[in-house]
Amino acid sequence: MVQFNGKKERSRNLIKTVVIMLASFYQNFLEKYLNKAQLITLKMLVWLLQNQKQVKIERLAATLPLPIQQNSRRRHIQRFLTLNTLSVVLLWFPIIEAIINQHFKVGSQLTIA
Repeated sequence: MVQFNGKKERSRNLIKTVVIMLASFYQNFLEKYLNKAQLITLKMLVWLLQNQKQVKIERLAATLPLPIQQNSRRRHIQRFLTLNTLSVVLLWFPIIEAIINQHFKVGSQLTIA
């Protein structure tokens, strides 16, 4: 059983738990594009999205395990989600390309609908 001594301790324990939540392929790929703080924030948001039924920023901020005030957590989430490094072109296209290259042979026909 884990005892929580405070918000900071709870945050540290959650981060250790969340590390396992992303598949190693995504983990390795995202480490190239995001700094350590951004990667931790992404992992916490993925964990929250898997556990929360509502996806409003206010709801996510209320449950985000960071030792800061709720308004600061909300601003933190908003700033994180508007990062250029999370854009479709810079991050998600290379991930999709890597998945396609990993699962399909060069020259084979692939239809994406």
